[in-house]
Amino acid sequence: MNAARRAAVALAALLTLIAAGAHAGMPRLCEQGVELSARQKDHRLQLVAQVRQELQRSGQAVALVARSGVDLGRFDLRYSHAGIALRDSPNTPWSVRQLYYACDEQRPRLFDQGLAGFLLAADDLPTAHVTLLLPPPEAAPALAAAALDGALALGLLAADYSANAFAFSTRYQNCNQWVAELLAAAWGGLGPQPTRGQAQAWLQMEGYEPHRFAAAPLLYQLARLVPLLHHDDHPGNDQAAAVFRVSMPDSLQAFVAQQWPQTQRIELCHDERHLVVRRGWQPLGPLCEPAPGDEVQAFDGDD
Repeated sequence: MNAARRAAVALAALLTLIAAGAHAGMPRLCEQGVELSARQKDHRLQLVAQVRQELQRSGQAVALVARSGVDLGRFDLRYSHAGIALRDSPNTPWSVRQLYYACDEQRPRLFDQGLAGFLLAADDLPTAHVTLLLPPPEAAPALAAAALDGALALGLLAADYSANAFAFSTRYQNCNQWVAELLAAAWGGLGPQPTRGQAQAWLQMEGYEPHRFAAAPLLYQLARLVPLLHHDDHPGNDQAAAVFRVSMPDSLQAFVAQQWPQTQRIELCHDERHLVVRRGWQPLGPLCEPAPGDEVQAFDGDD
């Protein structure tokens, strides 16, 4: 297989996973997840406990949460999947309300998943990263209310799923796009039952910038052939330039920071040696290496 062909296959595989919600908490659409060893599971559960502690002591009722999943480093991305963590979730406290793709039904659904399931689904081993955004008091109640409003949340759910859904089309939707439209419903003053079109119009007016996946024309055309990838919702100019503009956690986080500069950011990661907590907007590195000022917890039994 030549280099161009390998690149095409790699992009297709990654795009299939980009922004993909999980089926019953699984990290890959319609496939079996990665099996964690007992040691890896213990490290991941310690990360879960630390995330829960950070949320509980924040004094807030809502957070935008994003986790790593597959390796998107070639696209300069670490995070693939985002949702809304809710203290007052009808499931369990701090469950994550998110869009996932129901493989059996072949349609998107909303799903409330506990923190453990949400973070155990990440398969970026042996490390895992998670980011929490805590909006300021003037923004958090509206976001919590919108996320907990079943009629509103379901009203923003599209009938058809596409992993590479264009961020400003109502034809399809991916998991991060649902979150973007929920942010618009919460903060845009759009009324009690906004449409997806109204939410997207507000996002555009406010300068929301989805992530740009630039691909060679061959790779762009390959999207026509891969399940859960679609071509027809992207505008002609993007098709001509072989560009996908897709909502990703990084674009959501940048938009929240733009809208609410007082938003607090907490990033956590673990590797085989330790768990690291960083507060602020400087991102952690991919190898989970701490810097001065970070909180570090060595794992039991590790040197």
